[in-house]
Amino acid sequence: MYGEKSVELVREASRAFDNLQPFNEDLVRQSLEETKLLYEMNRKHVEENGDTMTPSMIYRHAAVERNKRCILAYINARMEKIRNMRWQFGAVLPADIKGNLCEPEQHFFTKYNRLLVNYMSSVGTDITEDLSPPRNLYVDVRVKQDYGELELPDGQVIQLKAGTQYHLPRNLCEQLIYQGVLEH
Repeated sequence: MYGEKSVELVREASRAFDNLQPFNEDLVRQSLEETKLLYEMNRKHVEENGDTMTPSMIYRHAAVERNKRCILAYINARMEKIRNMRWQFGAVLPADIKGNLCEPEQHFFTKYNRLLVNYMSSVGTDITEDLSPPRNLYVDVRVKQDYGELELPDGQVIQLKAGTQYHLPRNLCEQLIYQGVLEH
């Protein structure tokens, strides 16, 4: 039946709600090939019969439109997840997530990141810093891995060594917590 591969793409996108699976290039390619085949069948039908509309031609056209919508829904769902990951993880994606992106998606992430950075520099503030209002301005953190020096707003420099604990300003720690350097 026409459209099964395309519908499977939509199912895959909805199943992977909170994580990003590797780009399913095979299903996308099969859906595109089916769409091209249906389009060619309709084109030949028009060449042979003129502008006469038949139920089979309308059915094939509807299948082409459905395939297009499903493929675009799959790609849009992945782009939305990639945009959300920029806000969640920052400018650098974890290696396991980055490995699941195809080359155009990596390019999209880079361009989206650049666009966001340009906007933040034009307004003069980091809009990714506090996504929700903080309960406390300072947090207790434990260093999970050696990081090196961190300069505090008052000019004090501290060494972030694995196993040490600090009471630090939330805005300095948030990115390091997301990167896995600190634990809250």
